[in-house]
Amino acid sequence: MKNFLTFSILFFFIFNPCFSADIPSIQEKTADMEKHTGFFNFYWDKQNGEIWLEIDKLNQEFLYVYSLSAGLGSNDIGLDRNQLGRTQVVQFKRIGPKILMVQPNYSFRAQSDNPYERKAVEESFAKSTLWGFQVKAEEDGRFLVDLTDFLMRDAHGATERLQRTEQGNYRLDDSRSAVYMENSRSFPQNSEFEAMLTFTADHPGRKVRWVAPNASSVTLHQHHSFIQLPDEGYEPRVWDPRSMFGSKDYLDFAAPVDKPLRKRFIRRHRLQKNNPEAEVSEPVEPIVYYVDRGAPKPIRSALMEGASWWNQAFEAIGYKNAFQVKLLPEGADPMDVRYNVINWVHRSTRGWSYGGSITDPRTGEIIKGHVVLGSQRVRQDFLIASGLVTEYTGKEKDTKEAVEMALARIRQLSCHEVGHTLGVGHNYASSVNNRASVMDYPHPRVKIHPDGSLDLSEAYDTGIGEWDTVCVEYGYQDFPENVDEEKKLKAILDRAFQGGLYYLTNQDASPLGGVHPLCNDWDNGVDPVEELVHKMKVRSIALDNFSKKKVHQGMALSTMEEVLVPIYLFHRYQIEAAASVLGGLYYNHTVRGGVQEDPHMVPAREQRRALKELLKTLSPKALALPEKILNILPPKAPGYRQNRELFPGHTGIAFDPLGPAEVAVRMTVGSLLFHERAARMIQYHARNNKLPGFSEVVDALIEATWKSPHQKGLHGEIQRVVDQVVLTHLMGLAGQERA
Repeated sequence: MKNFLTFSILFFFIFNPCFSADIPSIQEKTADMEKHTGFFNFYWDKQNGEIWLEIDKLNQEFLYVYSLSAGLGSNDIGLDRNQLGRTQVVQFKRIGPKILMVQPNYSFRAQSDNPYERKAVEESFAKSTLWGFQVKAEEDGRFLVDLTDFLMRDAHGATERLQRTEQGNYRLDDSRSAVYMENSRSFPQNSEFEAMLTFTADHPGRKVRWVAPNASSVTLHQHHSFIQLPDEGYEPRVWDPRSMFGSKDYLDFAAPVDKPLRKRFIRRHRLQKNNPEAEVSEPVEPIVYYVDRGAPKPIRSALMEGASWWNQAFEAIGYKNAFQVKLLPEGADPMDVRYNVINWVHRSTRGWSYGGSITDPRTGEIIKGHVVLGSQRVRQDFLIASGLVTEYTGKEKDTKEAVEMALARIRQLSCHEVGHTLGVGHNYASSVNNRASVMDYPHPRVKIHPDGSLDLSEAYDTGIGEWDTVCVEYGYQDFPENVDEEKKLKAILDRAFQGGLYYLTNQDASPLGGVHPLCNDWDNGVDPVEELVHKMKVRSIALDNFSKKKVHQGMALSTMEEVLVPIYLFHRYQIEAAASVLGGLYYNHTVRGGVQEDPHMVPAREQRRALKELLKTLSPKALALPEKILNILPPKAPGYRQNRELFPGHTGIAFDPLGPAEVAVRMTVGSLLFHERAARMIQYHARNNKLPGFSEVVDALIEATWKSPHQKGLHGEIQRVVDQVVLTHLMGLAGQERA
């Protein structure tokens, strides 16, 4: 019996390790570690390369954000430096010897004082448990856990992204990964952690080989932020589909049956006036953005100047010094949640810039604005300007006009992306209202002087527009307590639309199938067809002026093609804009009781005029490069390869004059024969036989191509290219399941 009792006691302690010995105190466990105090205290065990987290906030919600602080440098793969990941509300819950990191489900709620209603919703939808920790030390209601494994994982999904882009089956190599203490620190309202992770693959993809010194071993930095949630002083503002703001929504199962189940609020920063009653007031706390110190001069100045334009809108609604732009303090981490940052990010090829944010999922309050600007954008705009006006004569002023245009575009881009981090989306109809919004995608506006020379002095705008001020007023005006806010917000938008402003966004500006003639990205002008005519004139002048002087002395002449491409395709986006007139519909995102007009189809005269001008872009005269250009373009020089920024061809390293024509033709024909446009034209013609039907478009296209008199020489070969593209697209449309 005695032996059995002894065995039972030993068995209990062996298989219940948490009871096999007293759990040490935090002080005892961390005696030889380096302590970092802040929102969460943590300890650095340098000898073992471990971070230990002190948890003193059980059952208290906070924000967890993962991000990528050092990237891959490939636009195609998309793992950029300082790229934000998801923002999640989480809390630590202790269950026995474990502490679990649990994410509640804020997509489904019951906004009710009744705890049983709230519990019913909570138990109806799943939570997510993101991680589990073992308690290793305990002291005065505080618990110590090993955070290292939590940090040493692919939280950002780099391996998934690499696999999805067909770059190889990468895997995390623990032996070549480590905690990165240089960017791990704790502050009063946020704790920041970083890990240096190495991913390996046996057969890495071509795109990784372009950017990594050894594609079989790719090291990235992933960052983790624990952030204190804002206090309850923030007031959510109702979302209106006409406001240009993005929305935060959830289902409220406590809503009355006669009220919408889905609740929607705008995403915005917290901003309050010191005195809401005053006509002009300082803010309680300004919105401050910081520019990355990695941006070189004069680009840094352009970024700061452009971003600061938003203060014009805040001043217009009665704020003073509410929006500020500064240089990021030395030593500051761009991923630190305390800083709204405009990041300057490099990639091996040019690509998109974007604006994101860390947002409280519960309310829509923006806590950190985070802009990523691709550094090669400015070079592309310089290239476009060079093709339009620059001639290298050896003088210092040769590139002045092109540099000024490129910097003007960077100012506009900085302002645009910051706009996204203020909570607003795109307005692709603003070019109709004289550039009423920086949230459009702007094409450079090029004027033609009476002597036929090109003028870039107004290529890009120099401030925010009228619509931007409307949006800032809707999102950020601080109303006195006795004001009916909902009524005031509606009045702001009604006043704008009564004044003739348009708001149309991404869904309205599909490149091939755009429905609204006035909503297109990268277009200009009030009349999309008239602007196409203008752009064709600008293109013709630029091609006539094209010469060897488009490249520096001593450069390989084959590099002239890089300058030629954006000039030859100068009209590409206006083709899409003009095509949107065909089967087009004038409409607004109306609400009941609003002031905007109901939808109506584009008149027949406008549609036929658009078709006429679009067919002109298919003529050999419009498509053929001048012989003087073909005579100076040599085959590619050694060290210069074909890439996606150049024209395709079938003539080896020699320039193929039919390649540019084929690219341009596909743009026009693809827009004319887009299946959604075809369906609209058939239906609209059935409702009103005065409108052109799709058969009229096909007949006109065949008449302008296959049935047109055949020419000789290069023009004749271009005709054959055009005919082939038309036939291919007609066959594709016939076989299109969605047509």
